[in-house]
Amino acid sequence: MLCEPHSGRLAAWGNSLFAGLVAPDDAVQMILGEDAVHRVVAVPGESAPVGLTLALGRLRSIGAVGLRVALPVPGHPLGLSGPPEFNARALEAGEAVLASGAAVGLVPEVREVGPEGDVLREVVWHWLPVQVAPPADVPSLGEAERELAEALREATATLSALDVAGSGAAARAALEVYRARAERSRDVLAPGYSPRAVRVLEMAQRVATLVAIAQGAGTPEGHGTEHGGALSASQMAARSETLRPLERTARRAQVAAYNAYVEERGRG
Repeated sequence: MLCEPHSGRLAAWGNSLFAGLVAPDDAVQMILGEDAVHRVVAVPGESAPVGLTLALGRLRSIGAVGLRVALPVPGHPLGLSGPPEFNARALEAGEAVLASGAAVGLVPEVREVGPEGDVLREVVWHWLPVQVAPPADVPSLGEAERELAEALREATATLSALDVAGSGAAARAALEVYRARAERSRDVLAPGYSPRAVRVLEMAQRVATLVAIAQGAGTPEGHGTEHGGALSASQMAARSETLRPLERTARRAQVAAYNAYVEERGRG
């Protein structure tokens, strides 16, 4: 995971827009990032796809007061609340946004368009009904921070033994991309989020990225052909066993950070 999930950017800047801290055009520009265009389909009352400005405005008009993130994987429906149809779509995408105060969720579908060498990325958000219920397995920000710190302590020796930097050209290239992006921008959350939420998200994204690189998923090939410093099948299995809970903890921490705005607003 070398960049923010689309759902994270939409939720963070959508929340900042709802709070009146950024203008609609600025929020949409930040949500777009490096993508060519975002469209929302199946918005009630609209026969054609609409832009983010209209979609976010429609969410507010039907009672949405905040946006939450879900980052589910098979066996771990993190942040989801149902129904099964929505959960299945979100699981396939690996992410989703759920509106707090309105029974609506948005699931992204990423498409690449254009000729080779000039490929652009478009995102189509599917407006879907969701069940109003507590999201699955989402910790508080404080719990997420403690869990992440503990997991890092337990896994430090194993991560060091993987020798990611010395595991091959692909892993080294991915690691350099990660470092460059980390240095280039620290604006990982929108205005309105607490410094603690920013800190937790930064740490969680770094951990998730390093775990992906160690597993081979973060390499340019993306096929997991390089497996850290492991030399045997048993070592590779031991590495995966150690990294799996760390990846899970990092995802939980990311969701807690993105959702902190809604949680803090509820307490306030």
